[in-house]
Amino acid sequence: MIQLHHFALSPFCRKVRLVLAEKRLEVELIDERYWERDPEFLRRNAAGQVPVLRVDGLTLSDSAAICEYLEETVPAAPLLPKAPAERAEARRLAAWFDDKFHREVTSKLVYERVNKKLTRSGYPDGTAIKAGVKAVKFHLDYMGWLLDQRRWLAGDAMTIADFAAAAHLSCLDYSSDVDWERQPAVRDWYSKIKSRPAFRSILADQVPGFRPAPHYADLDF
Repeated sequence: MIQLHHFALSPFCRKVRLVLAEKRLEVELIDERYWERDPEFLRRNAAGQVPVLRVDGLTLSDSAAICEYLEETVPAAPLLPKAPAERAEARRLAAWFDDKFHREVTSKLVYERVNKKLTRSGYPDGTAIKAGVKAVKFHLDYMGWLLDQRRWLAGDAMTIADFAAAAHLSCLDYSSDVDWERQPAVRDWYSKIKSRPAFRSILADQVPGFRPAPHYADLDF
């Protein structure tokens, strides 16, 4: 049995869950309160971060490394194109969301509004939240520009870039932090992703103390 130590509102965990589901791999989800620094968990990943995947006798950490491992060992439902240039573009955009989008948006909205309360690490920083609200508009516009030229974010086929983006946006959407009317192309793209069987378990997520937005699990918004 594959085991994934995860936190429901972690975009990095959600990305791995989407890849596992898309490749039709059964997984046991283990909720991990990583902020409590449990010694047993730290033995699996000294960085004290989720996700951590246990598969084939291996313990893997870092979402990018996990997704690469799954892509290389389970070729069915490929999430990287065959052409080197297209693979590079998919990886570039996946990194864009896991780095730039995360720093400028996810960490300033989800982490400030939800994670701080859960981890009892202080009060939300209003300045950070305002910065996140402003930054998400830029990122939505960039996605809209990409989707005006392509069927999916990185090209004509769905790739890991789409799952990385959807993982972050789904976390924001949980608390209604995405203006879906700003970019109709992004809304349509997310609707396609949201309707995939791989997304079902994510739409069923419930974080204690935080109710999802009414439209969160609605496939038609």
